Amino acid sequence: MARPVIESGAVAPTFVGTTADGTPLDLAAYRGHPLVLYFYPKANTAGCTSEARGFAEHYPDLQRAGYAVIGVSVDSVESQKSFSEKCHLPFPLVADQDRSIAKQYGVLGLLGMAKRVTFFVGPDGRVDEVVQGMLPGRHVARALERARQAGPPPPPPA
Repeated sequence: MARPVIESGAVAPTFVGTTADGTPLDLAAYRGHPLVLYFYPKANTAGCTSEARGFAEHYPDLQRAGYAVIGVSVDSVESQKSFSEKCHLPFPLVADQDRSIAKQYGVLGLLGMAKRVTFFVGPDGRVDEVVQGMLPGRHVARALERARQAGPPPPPPA
């Protein structure tokens, strides 16, 4: 039986995954900062390309509001690398080849691909909001709305 999608208020499961450039990414390193963690079905497909390019286009706005962005799919490291290069992505993509991350978050679909689900994770590591649905535009639009509502992060203590 498949796990249900992680809900708002839950602690985001931590993981260490391999990025498109082959280096490890430890989600725990993102604690203390808001995070857009988005899962997508398949690299190099039309909808996923549109979504990735949308996050890339608005990445400076997300960064100004303090957000980091991480994309995850069950594609191989090689597929993620070519996808990241093709879309000129300024943020990491994680290759979840064994599907363990998608399973932890409850987003593994019937065909063995991740469902399109975006998790907004707060600095405390808890999921603030979950956006689901196959249309990629609303995931990017919601991230941009949240960034605009948040405004710039406070300056670090002196």
